[in-house]
Amino acid sequence: MASHESAKKSIRKTARQRAVNINRLSRMRTFVKKLEASISGKCSKEIIVSAFSTMQKELMRGAGKHAIHKNAAARKISRMSKRVKIALGETQ
Repeated sequence: MASHESAKKSIRKTARQRAVNINRLSRMRTFVKKLEASISGKCSKEIIVSAFSTMQKELMRGAGKHAIHKNAAARKISRMSKRVKIALGETQ
């Protein structure tokens, strides 16, 4: 266990930050699942586009807050964008 005050404070800080990051990750996963549900549920175009937009915002927000790496967020957005285009019939 930590014996210095600065080490004890560091433990407290990392515990708080871990709780925040867990909430952010959970929130991002929730929005991804909502988009997947709207795609597989054959929802209307407006609902799918709206779900994609909110999912994209949440992933970029998580990347901006360093909950996930920015390239990981970009990769997930790119893959989901491809799935949305297929669902909407916009592929060539």
